Amino acid sequence: MQAAGAPDAGATGEPLRVLLCESSELAERGRAFVFDVLQWRQPARAFALRFDGQVVGYLNRCVHVPTEMDWQPGEFLDADRRFILCSIHGAAYEPSTGHCVGGPCGRGRLVTLRLAEESGKVYWYPSRDTQPIDAAF
Repeated sequence: MQAAGAPDAGATGEPLRVLLCESSELAERGRAFVFDVLQWRQPARAFALRFDGQVVGYLNRCVHVPTEMDWQPGEFLDADRRFILCSIHGAAYEPSTGHCVGGPCGRGRLVTLRLAEESGKVYWYPSRDTQPIDAAF
């Protein structure tokens, strides 16, 4: 698990963003970058993953039971590398959308984090509900 980088406000008044990692650290359908966040002011973990060329980010919390999903640190995908799979109860999620596609997660969906890739770096844009772990209140 890694802490997210320092928040960075753009010179042009852009929204707050946090440097997560170098783009090269996220291999296609490979190990995710896991980082700490505050979800509703409570400590939680999140992850960034490259899937079909896009970088996606989610809160590391299964919809079925609010538990972390990785079966090894940073390993979220099933054996075929097609779905995000909860290691506890087998709930399966579509990596590009976070929607449940099988198992006990019903019609739920993972909490999506806004990520962007720019100049060889991956950034996270915190939201009102999901903030950097060192956010001041």
